[in-house]
This record gives sequence, C-alpha cells and structure tokens, in this order.
Amino acid sequence: MASRSLGGLSGSRGSGGAGKKSLSARNAAVERRNLITVCRFSVKTLIDRSCFETIDDSSPEFNNFAAILEQILSHRLKGQVTWFGYESPRSFWDYIRVACRKVSQNCICSIENMENVSSSRAKGRAWIRVALMEKHLSEYISTALRDFKTTRRFYEDGAIVLGEEANMLAGMLLGLNAIDFSFCLKGQGLDGNFPAVIDYTPYLKFTQSSDSISSDEEELRTLGSSGSSGSSTPEKVGPPFIMDENSWFNKCKRVRHKYQLTLEQKGYLEELLRLRENELSKSVSQNKLLLQRIEDSELAHKLEKEQLEYIIVELQDQLKSYHSLDQLSAEVSLSQTSLDPGQSQEGEGKQDPLNLINEGKEDTPSLLGLCGSLTSVASYKSLTSLKSNDYLATPTTEMTSPGLTPS
Repeated sequence: MASRSLGGLSGSRGSGGAGKKSLSARNAAVERRNLITVCRFSVKTLIDRSCFETIDDSSPEFNNFAAILEQILSHRLKGQVTWFGYESPRSFWDYIRVACRKVSQNCICSIENMENVSSSRAKGRAWIRVALMEKHLSEYISTALRDFKTTRRFYEDGAIVLGEEANMLAGMLLGLNAIDFSFCLKGQGLDGNFPAVIDYTPYLKFTQSSDSISSDEEELRTLGSSGSSGSSTPEKVGPPFIMDENSWFNKCKRVRHKYQLTLEQKGYLEELLRLRENELSKSVSQNKLLLQRIEDSELAHKLEKEQLEYIIVELQDQLKSYHSLDQLSAEVSLSQTSLDPGQSQEGEGKQDPLNLINEGKEDTPSLLGLCGSLTSVASYKSLTSLKSNDYLATPTTEMTSPGLTPS
C-alpha cells in the first residue's frame, strides 16, 4: 500500500510539472501575441494621426508606440553577468548597438557620443527617435534580426525576436517610413530612470456587431414567449432590445468622420493626379521638341557632309590640273634646252614662257590657302573658273607660237 501511494504521488508530481510547463508556454505565447497585436494597432493609429498633425514627443500615439517597441525589444532579454557571478539588468540598446553596426550610415556612433544621454535605456529611446526621423527603423530591425548569432547571445528562448513574430514586426514598421517625425533629443522622453508603460485603453474599445445584436434580440424574444406561455392571459411584450440614443449618435458621428476623411483623401488624390498629368504633358512636349531638334541637327549634318564631299571632289580635280601643268612646264623646259644657242640669244629679248608660268603660279594662291579660304562651294567654283581661264590656257598658246619651233 505504501508503494502504491508513493507511485501515485510521484505520478501526480510528474503530471503537475508537465502542466506547469504547458501553462508557462501558453502564457509566453499569449504575451508575444498581445505585444505584436498592440504594436500593429499603434502603427495604424500613428499613420492615421500623421494625416492631420505632425508627430512629435507630445503625441500620445507616439509615446504609446515607443513604449510598446521598448517592451518588445526587452522581452526575455538576458542580463549581464558580472565578475562576481551576479546578473545585472540589461537594456535593449546593448543589443542594438552590436547588431546594427552593419547598417550603412548608421547613427550608432552619434548616439553613443551624445552628451545629455548617459544611461543605456535613454540611449535606446534616443535611437528609436533618430531612426524614425531617418526613416530607417525597419532597416535597423531587419538587419539586427538577420544576425541570428548575436540575437541568440542576448535573448533567451521564447523571446519575440527569436520567434516567428519577428518577421511580422519588421514588416509592420515599414509603414512608418511614410511619416515625417519631429523629435527633440533633449526632452523628458529620454529619461531612462522610469520604465515604459503601455496604455491599452485606446485598443480595448468594444463594438457590438449587428449579428450579435440580432442574436440578443432573438434570445430575449424566446425568453418573453416562454414566460407568457405559462400564464393564462398573455401579455403584450414590448421591444426587448432598445439601443441608447447616445450609441446611435456616436455611430453616426464616426460614420460622418470617416466620410470626411474619405472626401479629404479623394481631394488630395485628385489634386495629385492633376499635378502628375500636367508634369506628364510637359515632359511629352519637351520630348517632342528634343526629337525635332535632333532631326534638324541630323539634316544640317547631312547637308554639311554633302558640301564637304563636293569640295573634296573639286579639290581633287584641281590637284589633277596642277599635276598636268607641272608636266607641261617640264616639256617646255626640255624643248628650250634643245634649241640653238643663237636662237636662245635671240630669244633673250623675248619673255620666257616658263617665267610667265612661274609668275602665274606666284600670283595664284597656294593649295593650302585655297583650302583655308574655301568657305562655300560657290566661291570655290568662281576660283577654279578663274584659274582655268587665266592660267591653264597660257602654256598651250606659248607652245603653238611659231617663235618656239626650231629653224
């Protein structure tokens, strides 16, 4: 009997330990889910509030979001073990400082060097504000979560940053990049002496659905009919469920507020669309002008190319004429050397045809000057006609003259 009682006692103890473990796991899962859900609500309220006013340190929505993010990053954070074996509390800034070093152009060093911020908790709160103003908070969190080795070193099992909820956190924070934040890094919000407290009341508003209301009405009707069937004289049962006028007024007010928000957003989007259409029409007109300029320049380049090709052909013809002229002058000089010395003396009084040719060459501009002075095809044509008429005909007339023939 004693052995049976001891066995039953040990079995009850084992079942009790398993129950405690399952209860602790359930509590940890509920805690993680609650923090992630509240964080999502706080991000939505921040985005809605940013449509009407600038978000700064005095905004209650931001203060609540900062407290929620601090609680998430401090969830199951390991303490720092000292030399004497004691475990001192640690802030999430110690983890962020190490895990976010790989972010390009990070603000870690600037926050470390801030003079008015001394405690680790205050530096973490300053980092949240600076990252929001830089629109890089999601990038910081994503980079830190990718460094799984460092994350395991700073957090215990069951932490939010080690679970599946971490990916949801990085995605939720991405929407905050559309908000322009304005913070003062010397205010009371950076005081690290007091822990962050989350205000859950903005997210605990209960609204009864229409299905729930209809089910309540049916239940009240069944209760009234069962009570009237027991009596001999049935009584007229009034409406079992009457909503308060204030609830209808509040519902109407909320619908009107949503309608105004929708109208404002519609006007903003229409104005934005009009501006984009104007920019598009301007860019299309500028594109047409650029295409027209390109076509004009291509046409001008084509005409210029044709003119230059024509000038090159004319210059080649001119060079050929100069070569023929040199050959003709060489033949004349050979014929003069074969003449009789007496006849050569008689011809001293006459002017040498080679001198005439040389004088003609000296009077005419050189080929280089000709190329440099050609500014148009018309001027070049007039110059070539002048050369062909004045000088190219001279040697032939001199050769056919009877004075050059031998006696």
